[in-house]
Amino acid sequence: MRIINLSILLVLIIGCDINDQNTNPIDYRPNILWIVAEDLSPIIPSFGDSTIVTPNLSKLAKEGICYDRVFSPSGVCAPSRAAIVTGMYPINIGANHMRTGPWFPNVPQQFIDNYARTSMPQGIVPYEAVPRPEVKMMSEYLRAEGYYCSNNAKEDYQFRKSLMAWDESSRNAHWRNRKKGQPFFSVFNIEVTHESKIWAKAKDTLLVPQDLIVPIPPYLPNTDSAKMDIRRMYSNIIEMDGRVGEIIAQLEEDGLLESTIIFWYTDHGGPLPRQKRLTYDSGIRVPMIIRFPNMENAGTRDGQLISFIDFAPTVLSLAGIKPGNHFDGRAFLGKFSSSTERAYIHAAADRFDELIADPIRTVRDARYKYIRYYDQKKPMFYAVNYRNQMTIMRELYRLKDNDQLTAEQALWFRKTKPEEELFDTDVDPHEIRDLAYNKEYSEIRNRLSEELDRWLASINDVNMKPEMELLSDIWPEGTKPVTAVPQVKKSESGLLSITCMTEGASIGYRIYEGTDTSNIWNVYKHPIQLNINEKVTAVAHRLGYFPSPAVFEK
Repeated sequence: MRIINLSILLVLIIGCDINDQNTNPIDYRPNILWIVAEDLSPIIPSFGDSTIVTPNLSKLAKEGICYDRVFSPSGVCAPSRAAIVTGMYPINIGANHMRTGPWFPNVPQQFIDNYARTSMPQGIVPYEAVPRPEVKMMSEYLRAEGYYCSNNAKEDYQFRKSLMAWDESSRNAHWRNRKKGQPFFSVFNIEVTHESKIWAKAKDTLLVPQDLIVPIPPYLPNTDSAKMDIRRMYSNIIEMDGRVGEIIAQLEEDGLLESTIIFWYTDHGGPLPRQKRLTYDSGIRVPMIIRFPNMENAGTRDGQLISFIDFAPTVLSLAGIKPGNHFDGRAFLGKFSSSTERAYIHAAADRFDELIADPIRTVRDARYKYIRYYDQKKPMFYAVNYRNQMTIMRELYRLKDNDQLTAEQALWFRKTKPEEELFDTDVDPHEIRDLAYNKEYSEIRNRLSEELDRWLASINDVNMKPEMELLSDIWPEGTKPVTAVPQVKKSESGLLSITCMTEGASIGYRIYEGTDTSNIWNVYKHPIQLNINEKVTAVAHRLGYFPSPAVFEK
């Protein structure tokens, strides 16, 4: 189903602010809330899995729209998040290796050194992906147009956040910290469904019965210990659902429910073996629910193909901001939504943690999935130290060592890879029956193979380069580049203009009297007029670079 009445809804939202009728007309824009769960396939009641009850998500689905064909371009979190915040394919901005470095707030050098020693292939140092100059974080565009942007609190983008990305990014970040009447874009990341929580919470009390009957994909073992990990996964989903309810309740308490567009989705597919890190649907297909004010199109479903690269232009479109032409993605909602739906989605996999790079490229239409492997001599399966902590993974090892794997389970442990795979996801949702060499499907295989070639030719797939070569391209001097110091000039009329010699650098500024005590950088758009006692501080930052030193101007 294609949603048809949202343009009318947006006119109503933009035309009035039901919470503050005295707000400046520029602020008559919808609030946008993202609630993001981690490592979760569409295995909740609203998407056909009735193993558990999720009252808050089911209520959100009843009041909103369920999107049935949403995909990440990567089966793991950091590249997926890079796509979400930039609207770009990770392979187009050098962000598809998992991961380039431990890019979290205030990471000590000792941690970075340890990460290089234990989690990077030999010879590779931690580095930040360096997107092209025109690429910026989506929230910068929103902040430049007056939105309050908060992130609670994950920042795993494959590069350090832009200094201008957020008004607040912390465990305490919240729309409640904004100015009265200011529209907001707020992100809440819920980590309890993450892969690591299956072993980290193994001794916690389950929120499901100890003997809960759980569905077991054919590629996973049907043993007691394996079932316990799957029950833990469902228990974590229940806990996540409760957190969703808490966040939406806060929105209702503030009287903001009917002026806010709510997105709930997950950052990639499921946490179990042969799910995360792969480009099978179990690794890249996610559930998404969007609730619009006044429950527009409540209880409906939308089957169009959507990629994470579409999220950034879509949010800008919903906010009335025209997306730039540089985005790989397209808006699927809002004032600037695309007039045509996607025919295909694309995905890729490269290096994971301490492993060597093993490029895989994928294309999918509404039904068929085509996967191309570039090094058939390498095995299908690689042991990832992080994943090895999971009981169900160790159970697979035990069965393999005892030659007890089923045919479906053994597919993942093949010693070599085929050149290509083709799956009919309608009749084979677990993607275990390869049709690539079935003559009846040769036309479909050829069409998808040609589409993959077309896609790869249309973008700059820098992740196909050897990683050391990529690193030398983005660090031509052998070290991470530094953003140039911004230049502040005052005109005869007293206007301050700020420029930066680094192509693509974002500029931030702060106006203050006395001492500059703020840590929030405003996004610079046009010359600034200061009052008589005011001063300005400026900084510049290009993604993947060190930020510039700050400059001060009276």
